[in-house]
Amino acid sequence: MSEKLKVGILGGTGMVGQRFIALLENHPWFEVTTIAASPRSAGKTYAECVEGRWKMDTPMPEAVKNIVVKNVNEVEAVASEVDFVFSAVDMTKDEIKAIEEAYAKTETPVVSNNSAHRWTPDVPMVVPEINAEHMKVIEFQKKRLGTTRGFVAVKPNCSIQSYAPVLTAWRKFEPTEVVVTTYQAISGAGKTFKDWPEMEGNIIPYIGGEEEKSEKEPLRIWGEIKDGVIEPTTWPLITSQCIRVPVLNGHTAAVFVKFKQKPSKEELIKAMVEFKGAPQELDLPSAPKQFIQYLEEDNRPQVQLDVNYENGMGISVGRLREDTIYDYKFVGLSHNTVRGAAGGAVLCAELLKAQGYITKK
Repeated sequence: MSEKLKVGILGGTGMVGQRFIALLENHPWFEVTTIAASPRSAGKTYAECVEGRWKMDTPMPEAVKNIVVKNVNEVEAVASEVDFVFSAVDMTKDEIKAIEEAYAKTETPVVSNNSAHRWTPDVPMVVPEINAEHMKVIEFQKKRLGTTRGFVAVKPNCSIQSYAPVLTAWRKFEPTEVVVTTYQAISGAGKTFKDWPEMEGNIIPYIGGEEEKSEKEPLRIWGEIKDGVIEPTTWPLITSQCIRVPVLNGHTAAVFVKFKQKPSKEELIKAMVEFKGAPQELDLPSAPKQFIQYLEEDNRPQVQLDVNYENGMGISVGRLREDTIYDYKFVGLSHNTVRGAAGGAVLCAELLKAQGYITKK
């Protein structure tokens, strides 16, 4: 066995669980040794569990095919085999909160893709380039849980990834109002066109809970740790609409911004393309070399051309121009199941390892 950290995937048979497994193949720091899922999957090999349901565009890694899937509810048994876990379980919010804290209390760090703990005051919700310092709240969380190394950390919603990093790069210009419409891929619902044929040639102008997440989660990411909890900021004001579109992977955002200051277009582009954070400074394995790219062509970014920029971990921006009502408008694009889901969580885990929060048991 290598010196790599042993990783468990909770909810490993679903689309995000599959993406974790695909992304972690040949990872330099982490090795998937345990997969847990619902009781109906327990006892079968991973290959048997997902036969006919593998949704990635790369083959299932050979190393996981014969792993016997465990019952995710047998917390002690799963936790005893791993150094930490990624969580992509499909349960109710209350069930997710309970099971993630149960794993944390076995002294097993949990890096979650789920939304259940995003507003737990002492749980960090992190985009590593933006708010790596929020991981410090873990020390307060461990006191509450009564643990020495167990905790829960989460990544934010996929819908904000195509514009929140851009607004972060522009914080020095003091954005005051933001109007955003997201055009979201079907994989965000865990679907392919084979699963959801009625989405072909269709648009659905509603995604449950998504607009509130799009408006509120960036404010928590930009917040500060005060008295052992993360206190969200109050600016800018954000209003959003979220629309499901017939695209497999890639969330696009059309964004309008008002600023307190009046930056030039050149200043905004410079701030975007030069923006970097802890992952770039630490040279983390999954970090994009350039987090945000700006595309000059009028017809970019496009999903087919740009969604896999920096292996799906970068953000693509185009069509930045002055607006007649707001100051500027732009279009952003991010890969919703890589940067927006499993890849973002893997990058969080890499940051946690670099910061000393995830170690060998």
